[in-house]
Amino acid sequence: MPTLFTSLPLDTLRAIVQEVDAAPSLHAALEVMVKRVAEAMQADVCSVYLLDDRNQRYVLMASEGLNAQAVGEVYLNKGEGLVGWVGSREEIVNLEDAESHPRYHYLPETGEERFHAFLGIPIMYRRNVMGVMVVQHREKTEFSEAAESFLVTLCAQLSGAIAHAHAVGQVDVFRKPSNTPTSKTFQGVAGTSGIAIGRAVVFYPVADIDLVPDRQADDIQEELKLFQEAVIAVRQEIAELDAKMQDTLRPEERALFSVYLRMLDDHALPAEIAARIRAGSWAQGAVRVIIQEHSSQFAQMKDDYLRERASDLRDLGRRLLTRLQAGDHHQRDLGEDSILLGEEISTATLVELPLNHIAAIVTTEGAANSHMVIVARALGIPTVVGVTELPITQLDDAEMIVDAHQGRIFVHPARRIRQKYREIQREEEQAAKDLKAYENRDTVTLDGHRVALFVNTGLMIDVIRGTQRGAEGVGLYRSEIPFMLRSRFPGEEEQRMTYRQQLSHFANKPVIMRTLDIGADKDLPYFSIKEENSALGWRGIRFTLDHPEIFSTQIRAMLKANIGLNNLNILLPMITSVSEVEDSLYLIERAIFEIETEEGIKLKRPPVGVMIEVPSMLLQIEDMASLIDFFSVGSNDLTQYLLAVDRNNPRVAGLYSAYHPAILRTMNLLVQKCQEVNRPVSVCGEMAGDPATALLLAAMGYSSLSMSAANLLRVRKTFCNIELTEAKTLLADVLKMDNPALIRSWIGYYLDKKGLSDMIRPVQQTF
Repeated sequence: MPTLFTSLPLDTLRAIVQEVDAAPSLHAALEVMVKRVAEAMQADVCSVYLLDDRNQRYVLMASEGLNAQAVGEVYLNKGEGLVGWVGSREEIVNLEDAESHPRYHYLPETGEERFHAFLGIPIMYRRNVMGVMVVQHREKTEFSEAAESFLVTLCAQLSGAIAHAHAVGQVDVFRKPSNTPTSKTFQGVAGTSGIAIGRAVVFYPVADIDLVPDRQADDIQEELKLFQEAVIAVRQEIAELDAKMQDTLRPEERALFSVYLRMLDDHALPAEIAARIRAGSWAQGAVRVIIQEHSSQFAQMKDDYLRERASDLRDLGRRLLTRLQAGDHHQRDLGEDSILLGEEISTATLVELPLNHIAAIVTTEGAANSHMVIVARALGIPTVVGVTELPITQLDDAEMIVDAHQGRIFVHPARRIRQKYREIQREEEQAAKDLKAYENRDTVTLDGHRVALFVNTGLMIDVIRGTQRGAEGVGLYRSEIPFMLRSRFPGEEEQRMTYRQQLSHFANKPVIMRTLDIGADKDLPYFSIKEENSALGWRGIRFTLDHPEIFSTQIRAMLKANIGLNNLNILLPMITSVSEVEDSLYLIERAIFEIETEEGIKLKRPPVGVMIEVPSMLLQIEDMASLIDFFSVGSNDLTQYLLAVDRNNPRVAGLYSAYHPAILRTMNLLVQKCQEVNRPVSVCGEMAGDPATALLLAAMGYSSLSMSAANLLRVRKTFCNIELTEAKTLLADVLKMDNPALIRSWIGYYLDKKGLSDMIRPVQQTF
């Protein structure tokens, strides 16, 4: 029997996607989708059913070909009919005669008895069924593979829009719209544990037009004045560019400048933007809205020339925005209990802000073990990342609750939810007071085994908290953080003074200083490294060996800072080969020789170690041992490389787990190899600061564990209330297991029996 629709052009697919993207709401997008799909496939019917999870049913939300009165009224219970079958199977269903199928369920209100051929496609978003798209035809025949592929592609595009609409409240077929802010809940990835209640402050990069938040104007006349000044300045800027290029470009190539000036005519874009300002919007938000509206319209046009004008409009919008921001700090001041929102917030940006005013951080990008999150963890700031559906431009100054234990965000929370979370905050404050009893205790297990706990530092606040909480030294000093706080590479003396502070605070205790480790998610504001795959790119020792002038300056500063203290240890990051270690040692020895020769100071060569972050190191322990004095495992990167999971990608965040059997077995193998070559090995990654995995690491035989100051007391309390012999039995059990969730549950069960469940499982409530 012949199949329907053997080919569908790519241009048709692109045009539908562009028109759907430009739709002002999800309902409008669905109407566009069903109409355009029916036309493109010459189908008699195209319908979209969305899953209403609350009531466990699929609701007909848009249709071309079925009874229009049925839209929004007709539904099928979850699992009912062919639509329910598509959803439950999460697979394509392609039938030549739907009526003869045992799962067929007739809906008289739709008038669908005339149709036979049936093609159902599940609309999936992150493994969840959002709805089902159905195409029907009168003839008894199957749809082609080309038709299936066409609809699968469209449904993949549509799924994100549906998920976003659910998140911002556009999809609720049982509630009438209201002007009252509706309480919404969003799910992200927990980064730094804690609870925060406060008001949102949207942080957005300069001239990033898509992230400018909605905000009411404090003074409409002042906003109009600022906007008019920006328009005049941009007109002048364009005119100067035109004059500059007069002898370089041909007239037709300079025509773009004339287009820009026409767009900036008082009766064109400026009139629309000014009207929005008069309606109450601040100038920057008005620019964003108008530019987005027009560029969306241009982007869906069929004519190539007109489509290109969308990028011109956005460029013009960025120019206006830059001018508006020139005389303005463009970020709202952070008051107390500010919840910082952004698409992505870098470490450098974070540490420049007034940290005492930041109650929590929430981002739409990023993952739980990004560098920014690690720093936030050290500062004790609750952080949730990867909240992909969060409509940040709409949330400036919104009341919010951040539950960074569960990765949950509440916007405009109901009173009962606020009350519950205030109770949880009080409980956590009491728990923190109880932990203070462990500040001056030794970390000794019930059966007499001492565990060395070190602190990870970068800012002076880490040093202060670390010394207060009894850290036995610094297991990882992140030297890149002082580099991030400057507008240029710091000089030798600047670095020496910074390093001296760290070493002096821990006099007579070891301080392990990692050489500059930038790249991947650790950018310097004045030296950004842009790469397609930065995690595998120019980072760590690869960068510093390519810039020996930077490496040598840093080593000289460390060596001079160590004079008279002699507690410095140097750690080399991102090592993958013996040659990298040899090159680094040569530069270290040369720096020692230069200082001794030039300044007449006799130096003691500090111990030098390497980080184990890359799987290739597993096979080179013996080779490295003859060159270096100690090893330090960076469990964050080692986990991401072993599992091939980008730890900064929220889409795969659920696959990144320190409880993965491959990670635990690798960590166990590593410590055995280091013991065989008689070299101490510590852990300075996040596994060390999690009481559950810290137990396993100590049982494996790691000589010391280094963590953020925020986790020191929790880990110490855990060790003081368990026996190491029991931890070794626990380790033997989990090394036989093959499931991360089972391993985590098994350790949790053990700590429950010890009365330590609060060390790994914070108070959780379901509302």
